Amino acid sequence: MLHMAARTGRQFQRYNKDHRLVVGCIPYRYKKGREEEEDELEVLVISSKKSQAMMFPKGGWEVDESVEEAASRESLEEAGVLGNIQCELGKWVFKSKSGELYHEGRMFPLLVTQQLDLWPEQTARRRQWMSVAEAKAACEQWWMKEALDILVNRLILKSGI
Repeated sequence: MLHMAARTGRQFQRYNKDHRLVVGCIPYRYKKGREEEEDELEVLVISSKKSQAMMFPKGGWEVDESVEEAASRESLEEAGVLGNIQCELGKWVFKSKSGELYHEGRMFPLLVTQQLDLWPEQTARRRQWMSVAEAKAACEQWWMKEALDILVNRLILKSGI
């Protein structure tokens, strides 16, 4: 059974010195179920809770979970998708929205196997499948765009295109 309430609060968040540790996923699928062309690749973006800015699911990494568990949990809570977490795309240091603090973010690919009709943050966020080009244009966070480039390059190398 899935836990259908989003975790809240920061009391169990992990930190590396002054940097809050955040993890996220780039949920993806192949439009026609094939891995043959980049055009067929779709990624799922979500809206921010506080604005209409688009991004990939991400949030705090808590002390009682592995980094992969945290990334998977964030995708479930924020985007309502389940799937297979794959090898980490990288680690980035970036400023918080306030510009006063730094976060250390890690991103993972998530090959989506299930999209839920009900999920914890469905009333607070919009989700939308997009092409890679559309997602790069819509996503405002530079480090998430870099993670997307790494994912696309990895998938191209894997498929031999």
